[in-house]
Amino acid sequence: MSMESAPRSEMRAADTRLLQKQGRRPQGLTRLERPEANMALESVERKLAGRWGETTLEPSLNRISALMALLGHPERSYPSIHITGTNGKTSTARLIEVLLAAFGLRTGRYTSPHIQSVTERISVDGVPLSAERFVKAYEDVEPHADMVDSGQEHRLSFFEMLTGMAYAVFADAPVDVAVVEVGMGGGWDATNVIDGDVAVFTPIDLDHTDRLGSTTAEIAREKSGIMKQNASVVVAQQPVDAAHVLLRKAVEMNATAAREGLEFGVASRQVLVDGQLLTLRGLGGDYPDVHLPLHGVHQAHNAAVALAAVEAFFGIGVRRTGPLDLDTVRTAFASVTSPGRLEVVSQNPQVVLDAAHNPAGARAAAAAVRESFAFGQLIGVVGASSDKDVRGLLEAFESQFAEIVVTQNSSERAMGVHELASVAAEVFGKHRVRVEPRLPEAVETAIKLAGQVGAGVLITGSVMTVGEARLLLAHG
Repeated sequence: MSMESAPRSEMRAADTRLLQKQGRRPQGLTRLERPEANMALESVERKLAGRWGETTLEPSLNRISALMALLGHPERSYPSIHITGTNGKTSTARLIEVLLAAFGLRTGRYTSPHIQSVTERISVDGVPLSAERFVKAYEDVEPHADMVDSGQEHRLSFFEMLTGMAYAVFADAPVDVAVVEVGMGGGWDATNVIDGDVAVFTPIDLDHTDRLGSTTAEIAREKSGIMKQNASVVVAQQPVDAAHVLLRKAVEMNATAAREGLEFGVASRQVLVDGQLLTLRGLGGDYPDVHLPLHGVHQAHNAAVALAAVEAFFGIGVRRTGPLDLDTVRTAFASVTSPGRLEVVSQNPQVVLDAAHNPAGARAAAAAVRESFAFGQLIGVVGASSDKDVRGLLEAFESQFAEIVVTQNSSERAMGVHELASVAAEVFGKHRVRVEPRLPEAVETAIKLAGQVGAGVLITGSVMTVGEARLLLAHG
């Protein structure tokens, strides 16, 4: 069973000891409050898990295209903003979504992977599908998927099924615009059956190198496949070789490109206790005094990219001039959230979650922690995936973690705790490494250590680790 598709009933039903010691109880776990819906959803999760995991690739759009045809091409019934990159995709999608909604548009958002529940991946009007609506979406698509399966060499994958469900839900709503994050790569990604009016490229770095390429230029070449003829393209700051690939592709597609640092960007930023205060330079003008309740300079850049994407969607810089309404932009960005991204979930000691799972994401998280949190010392809890550059991830935190508690989440892709401990010992030294095979005990150990020395706790290493920790700490 894949990391993203595995039901988490075991995590929800057990390990309440930590919460009880803190005098807390699980909150917001609505699936537990609706047992029939919960059971139906877990049945659907098991069916989805029986398909290819979403990290298993067979580079073809044949299956998803066949499914779209049988569903009547729902992906053609609304405009879309398509987002790819290595890091920052989900936060950027949320920023785009909240800004579009503030201007009165009904939005659909499709992101991956999820933090706690698979239903989070498909949102309408900024709200994840209910368990009942998710199950119905699956049941609506399943007969068509069976027909596709019977005529293809390989069955539709987990991710292809979810993509089909998302596009069908958006058409049924109906939404005014879909904000769609790729699963992996770009050109061959199942999401790429849409013709995105705006193609967004968040920072590209080395990740999934066994599938996408060994250089940032090769990875950019695959990701550039989401560009469509005559579309608008918004490009975050990139490595030079990746930027060249993307801009050449934009010329080939007769696309209008906007580049961070040239056509738009972050003009100024001031760190606040609850985030940051920005002046953003957009395609249509400046947007001063924008409060962003997210930590880290990388989130400021995500906000600039999101703003430019929405401006491009509305035709600013091509068909019209002048900025968007400033008060609307301010109100929208002030309300944004990004769960599991430098998210504070507990106090005394302060516990922060961040879903960094590769070296670039870890470096961004480490820089943001240094800048935004006044930790005298920091205890790390890390559970990582075996298919990632785990050494690079750990090295990003070496100068910040006084001690590190290594652990293992419940995913089949999780690196074994003893293998992780071995790598951590090489990076941190054995005297700074503690081993707790189970995440609940790892979190409990870190909180106890932090309480003794007046430190904070950062839980990181993978989306799955953060999601399970979020459940344990009753923040959902």
